[in-house]
Amino acid sequence: MKESKKCLIIDDDLDDQEIFLMCVKKISNEINCITANDGVEAVSMLMSNTEYIPDYIFIDVNMPKLNGIDCLKILKNIQRLKYAKIFMYSTTSERTVLAKSKEFGADDFIIKPSSTSELKEKLSIIFEIVSEIK
Repeated sequence: MKESKKCLIIDDDLDDQEIFLMCVKKISNEINCITANDGVEAVSMLMSNTEYIPDYIFIDVNMPKLNGIDCLKILKNIQRLKYAKIFMYSTTSERTVLAKSKEFGADDFIIKPSSTSELKEKLSIIFEIVSEIK
């Protein structure tokens, strides 16, 4: 049996987390997703659990305590995450945020879709494309 993919979603909006998890479940049972409610929680979880190495990380841009861009900068400095595909995940499509995301090493930027079917479609493409590369 092939090993399931690990996915971490970092989002302070619990509804968005729920929708994301629901879409991932519909795509594949081979993707094991865990959540963090903000960047601080995600960083502390990743620092304390050194065994956990996600294949995919989705970071909401607008979060309290530690915003998505600052969270991205920290995660990019964690050596064991160097092969993780990191996606910024936000309702904003501001050019400056998109530019900063790329500048600090995000693999891509996903604008939160308005429908679950659209999100499921976007995630399907990501999981299929990335799994073909590996």
